Amino acid sequence: MSRKLRIKYYVEPDRAALARRTAQYLVEMAAEAVDARGQARIAVSGGTTPKAAFSLLADPHQRYRGSMPWDRIDLYWVDERCVAPDDVESNYRMTRESLLSQVPLPGEQVHRMEGELDPEAAAARYESELRNSFRLEGAESPRFDLIALGMGDDGHTASLFPYTAAIHEMGRLVTANHVPQKDTWRITLTWPVINHASSVFFEIAGESKAEVVREVFMGPRDPERLPSQLIWPSSGILTLFLDKAAAALLPPTNGEGCGVLERER
Repeated sequence: MSRKLRIKYYVEPDRAALARRTAQYLVEMAAEAVDARGQARIAVSGGTTPKAAFSLLADPHQRYRGSMPWDRIDLYWVDERCVAPDDVESNYRMTRESLLSQVPLPGEQVHRMEGELDPEAAAARYESELRNSFRLEGAESPRFDLIALGMGDDGHTASLFPYTAAIHEMGRLVTANHVPQKDTWRITLTWPVINHASSVFFEIAGESKAEVVREVFMGPRDPERLPSQLIWPSSGILTLFLDKAAAALLPPTNGEGCGVLERER
């Protein structure tokens, strides 16, 4: 894993512009993967921020839907709550309602985490799903073409929460993580799997995220408290898409709304 990290961040004026930027990036990266390998393997996160981009991708009146190579995409999840797929808290349900129910993505290319199962069983089954669909051998790790992440006010990403066991999991592809601060269990890709992806990006919005964004990407390294600092892609490049409010404490961008930070361990 690269010791140097180049963080490219793009700042949009509001959430609507952020959703458009994210939707366009998903289209571009999917097309790039399909051109290179004939297939795009993408892992997405839940929450309210990506929902707006998913809705744009699904909208027949927007350009994004017609540009997406739906028949060549395999869709995975970064993490899931331990609830049934129809539960209002389900990441899968959000994605199904805002995207999957409206686009021609074949069902066999949708790989959901089974949050309704016992957490350990769900994690084991998803690891098997990854091994089978990526045709992994031995200790191989899946190489996603693109992983989309969010960030919580507490600095968590995926379901890697501060001071929880999943932060220390390096041998598995998927793990069940008990989150005492929310009194719940989650299923999540482990951070080495995320870092092995060809491309990784964060989409972050809102004034409440400004301080944690500054701490994660500019402050001292403390991944126990700020698990998002574990995201250090092996490519040495990390991309951030932020609205103006979330980026308020980062250095000013250039005339094209782009800035660069460099980190070294």
